[in-house]
Amino acid sequence: LNFKKMKKQLIAVMLAAFLATGPLSAQEKDSVTTLPTVTITSASGTVVNKQIDKAFRKAFPGAQNMTWYEMNKNYLVKFIENDMKHHVLFTKNGIITYDISFGTEKDLPADMHAKIRDSYNEYNIYKVTNIKQDGRNIWVINLENMKHFSLVRLEEEEMEEVQKFVKN
Repeated sequence: LNFKKMKKQLIAVMLAAFLATGPLSAQEKDSVTTLPTVTITSASGTVVNKQIDKAFRKAFPGAQNMTWYEMNKNYLVKFIENDMKHHVLFTKNGIITYDISFGTEKDLPADMHAKIRDSYNEYNIYKVTNIKQDGRNIWVINLENMKHFSLVRLEEEEMEEVQKFVKN
């Protein structure tokens, strides 16, 4: 198991989730929060209980290529469903904490796609990330044109350009 690769993926997931939650206020930018240590156990020995297995199979019946990881007292499963990569965290009781899925333009719902096209018609959509947590459904869309990269967050009817970079 390549822990450096897994660490980079975990950091990328956390960054996507962080970016999707919106801008910080000035007070939040100045404060420092110490996060708890996360312990990840190798996938080769991870066994999930029947409650988690049942909840997983019910929520994701078409899942393929599952790999399980124990994270503190929770369980992270990485898999593919409908051509999208998923990272889903379950509690020990089988409750989904979050579902982060990674895809392309074709995975973006039609209404969201239309909204992006209306505002960013000169950009290409090259990557989409969907974050589902606590009843929220957030899409983070990576866009690119000849001069810029742009990161846009969509949640319900709200659209926000989170970052924009000039290409060199």
